[in-house]
Amino acid sequence: MNNIGKAVRVEGKIISREDIYVDGQVEGSIESPESKVTIGPNGRVKATVSAREVVIIGAVQGDVTATDKVDIRKDAQLEGNIGSARISIEDGAIFKGSIDIRKPEPKVAPAQTQQVFAPPIPIVTQAAPAPAAGPGIKR
Repeated sequence: MNNIGKAVRVEGKIISREDIYVDGQVEGSIESPESKVTIGPNGRVKATVSAREVVIIGAVQGDVTATDKVDIRKDAQLEGNIGSARISIEDGAIFKGSIDIRKPEPKVAPAQTQQVFAPPIPIVTQAAPAPAAGPGIKR
């Protein structure tokens, strides 16, 4: 888990394959497509947030996209649009924006290669038919 503490301020783009916990300030963008991003109670984020799951306890100003779920807790503030398969907003949370519920992407099983053998196809050869007898052609 990557932790951005209360005394830390980040300006720019954060990309991670691990869970991220933000309790400081972030301006820019946060991307963690395979993991969870949590904005802690002291977190102040002015950024687009994109992850598998997003939990907001602090304040976010920017669009939030999750492939699985967005969870906005009771003391959270979100000003921005949400795109997710599932969403939860607790009583007391402040939300200003729009919500786009998207179907979750189907999990594709890794392709298994199979060898299928068909019986051999017999090759049949035929002699060319003799030309039809016509006037002037002797057989």
